[in-house]
Amino acid sequence: MSRPSPIVALYPGSFDPITRGHEDIVRRGLRVADRLVVAVARVATQSKKALFTVDERVALIQDVFRGDDRIEVMAFEGLLVDFARARGAHLVIRGLRAVSDFEYELQMAQMNQELWPGIETIFLVPEVQNSFISSSLVREVAALGGDVSSFVSPSVLEGLHLKLER
Repeated sequence: MSRPSPIVALYPGSFDPITRGHEDIVRRGLRVADRLVVAVARVATQSKKALFTVDERVALIQDVFRGDDRIEVMAFEGLLVDFARARGAHLVIRGLRAVSDFEYELQMAQMNQELWPGIETIFLVPEVQNSFISSSLVREVAALGGDVSSFVSPSVLEGLHLKLER
């Protein structure tokens, strides 16, 4: 595969909510890409009960990365490879927290490559302090009144508090 210039990468997910682990992957993804699109899925690939709407997630992520014009946040639906082609992205970045993530992520990467041979997937491992954090765990702990301030940015923490007060 020839190297496109500039390199545009997608980091897809549900990001409900975005965590410090996600932030870590985005920032480190910019080491291999010139631009990174955080692609918020309108339809989750795994059955999950959402806390935030897609538009709320996009707004929270935009707030987290405000001021870095290399990062774009967009919602998408349909096939990731179609969205990637439309955005000029040839690279998908995925984070792997544990071995249990690998099987699912490998299947997705191989399917995407079958659907469009012009796409490559790279896996990044989060920093150790972020390796156990997941959005679902953050939602659960926050809903039970636990302190999740070290797992999410201040604006996301505020969003969680507002959402859970209702």
